[in-house]
Amino acid sequence: MRVSRKQFEALVAEALDGLPPFIQEAMRNVDVVVEERPSKEQYAALGLGSDEWLFGLYEGTPLIERGVVSEPLMPDKVTIFRRPLEEACQSPEQITEEIRRTVVHEIAHHFGIDEDRLAELGYD
Repeated sequence: MRVSRKQFEALVAEALDGLPPFIQEAMRNVDVVVEERPSKEQYAALGLGSDEWLFGLYEGTPLIERGVVSEPLMPDKVTIFRRPLEEACQSPEQITEEIRRTVVHEIAHHFGIDEDRLAELGYD
């Protein structure tokens, strides 16, 4: 399922806009970006093979790991990978839903929710 970069970015923005206001407020220090594909270094850092899907990536310090008085941190980063999502999806409805799920999944990591808990919640 191919979509233009502009359309893809609009779907990511729509997913972000759909988050509850208290979640949006807690994301002031998070940059959300769209990249075409994960790099070899990103795959290697996660211990993934190049044949495995990687739709998104959170890079930063989860909120629950930050101290009350801590050094100022660089903005956290959520990257949504366009091409893997396009390759995995068959319809406009499916890519819209997968982008939404990926955005929620990666933002959950910002709040300290791990992969096991995400799987329990149906975001694996």
